[in-house]
Amino acid sequence: MLIRELMTPSPAVLTPRTTMPEALKLMNEKKLHRMPVVDDRGVLVGIIADTDLHSATPSPATLLAYWEIPSLLARITVETLMVKDVVTVTENTPVEDAARMMADRNIGCLPVMRDGKLVGMVNQNDMFRAFMELLGGRRHGVRIWATTSSEKGTVAQITKAVASVSGDLAGLGLMEIHDAKGARTELTLKVQDVTRDKLVAAVKPYVYELLDVREI
Repeated sequence: MLIRELMTPSPAVLTPRTTMPEALKLMNEKKLHRMPVVDDRGVLVGIIADTDLHSATPSPATLLAYWEIPSLLARITVETLMVKDVVTVTENTPVEDAARMMADRNIGCLPVMRDGKLVGMVNQNDMFRAFMELLGGRRHGVRIWATTSSEKGTVAQITKAVASVSGDLAGLGLMEIHDAKGARTELTLKVQDVTRDKLVAAVKPYVYELLDVREI
């Protein structure tokens, strides 16, 4: 899966001259938490989050008179609050690479670029959706969570076992673990068109331990 399949195309944008009240209003209208900032040529120059805007709002303890606050906020522009060092991806970036960037850098979204121009946005919710689809989150079936060997060919044996009982593989996830107990793989399967007992019997010879089995 590539980012172009997940991104929101032609995202709403702000300009560096957009005022703080205008930015907050647009974010609220569009139900967005982060927005890219582009200049007059359409070049990406920054990104801003609603938390950045709210943090610049005077607190209730301010000594400003209430009629002074709107005037003050109207003078604050996005340019003074935005993050200028923006991490970006392209449409052809693999989803897992984009997810790694977001996790390693603790960022909530990524602008998507094509030939230096902004063409989309991808955020944490998009990543959650991809994760859910890969694990078959929208499909009913028997879900198995198990530990198994990290040796080459083990997963192929398990999927072959699923096929041998006419199971339809609806989701698959793997996580490698290296700790004091040694190297192993945690495997999550979602399988349709087969009973729980029949599926367990088929895959049991190829796993170390069945950690959880349920129909969902």
